[in-house]
Amino acid sequence: MKARDLLYLIAVILILNLVFGSIFNAPNGTSPDTLSALPDPEDNPGILPDLVEPFFSDQAFPEEAIPVSLPTINARSACVIDFDTGTILYEKNAFVKRPMASTTKIITAILAIENCPMDAWVPISGRAAGIGGSVMGLKAGTNVRMEDLLYGLMLCSGNDAAVAIAEYCAGSVQAFADMMNEKARQIGAYETHFSNPHGLDAKDHYTTAYDLAKITRYALQNPVFNRIVRTREYYYDGRTLTNTNEMLELYEGADGVKTGYTGLAGRCLVTSATRDNIRLISVVLFCDSRSLRAQSSMRILDYAFENYGYVQLLRKGNIMGEVPVIRARHKETITAGVANDVKAILKHGEKDMLSTRISLLQDVEAPVRKGTILGTVSVYKGDEIIGESSLIAMESAERMQFVDYLNQVVDHWVHMLQ
Repeated sequence: MKARDLLYLIAVILILNLVFGSIFNAPNGTSPDTLSALPDPEDNPGILPDLVEPFFSDQAFPEEAIPVSLPTINARSACVIDFDTGTILYEKNAFVKRPMASTTKIITAILAIENCPMDAWVPISGRAAGIGGSVMGLKAGTNVRMEDLLYGLMLCSGNDAAVAIAEYCAGSVQAFADMMNEKARQIGAYETHFSNPHGLDAKDHYTTAYDLAKITRYALQNPVFNRIVRTREYYYDGRTLTNTNEMLELYEGADGVKTGYTGLAGRCLVTSATRDNIRLISVVLFCDSRSLRAQSSMRILDYAFENYGYVQLLRKGNIMGEVPVIRARHKETITAGVANDVKAILKHGEKDMLSTRISLLQDVEAPVRKGTILGTVSVYKGDEIIGESSLIAMESAERMQFVDYLNQVVDHWVHMLQ
């Protein structure tokens, strides 16, 4: 009798499982194998509901943007970018190709720092010692430490140091120019081409104010480069090498980077300055005098510092919604949070132009691992996206096992008999 009763019980459970299968056979969601590839809302608008919400920040700004006129400058081309985000804050003919004189040495320096030991002894060739223009005073047949050459390159703009570095790092000036062009492409300076490591006027040697700002932003991420370009004086071989960058003396917060001058390029200057935890990079190309390049640099930096500030757009871990989870053991929904901190630099008063748009999966099928991508959140300034982050699962969800299904059927069967 016991065996027969057991068979009857199993048969009843199977029948109930078929009858009440809808209890646990809900419509399928997205496969766990395709969670990182979000559906296209244009293919199925119902998959990604868009939630447009006002943007709020605890950072205080004026209620309305006060119209500010752009500064008048002597530079033929100019650009200011934010170091942290790369955002353009000011530009004047910033995408016009121009010769850049000794600001070329910014990429020469970063290539040497990345590819050569600082304590390496570099042989000085006759070609290096005999080059004209600004020099640090190298003598043919001697050996000089790479670190000393870099200070001579960036402080007193030594063309002799540039040639010595190029020959040591790549074997020849031409081979080093090829390295410079490859590095420029890697950085994203696509409107730039180098023919030499020092910046003396030459065919096919040019950049744009924006490209030069991007190259400088890349270089300033290196602590050795940072240390060198902010140095005002360096003692070498019984002499004092003095930095030619007048902005280090003239402008509050200035901390780099490089001057330049040739007949074709005019007076050029790349400056880095930091105030109130905001670091900016300015570039001015072809000014008529040393004083006018400093004046142009100060005016565009003042404009950017006075009119822009950081806004925290998204904070890592903030919960932005929930997604239904199917066939999970203990959860009906799983929370979706911001994957990364996102900030932007905006004009004062632009905060009221911001909004967020949240796109989440309609549902997801267990198992779900913590960190699985569930959607995206985008921050708009008007119609322009200025920040974005993935929305990820803030916890894991285990998949139901057979015993869970069996318990569910039995519980339902017992409930029906009561």
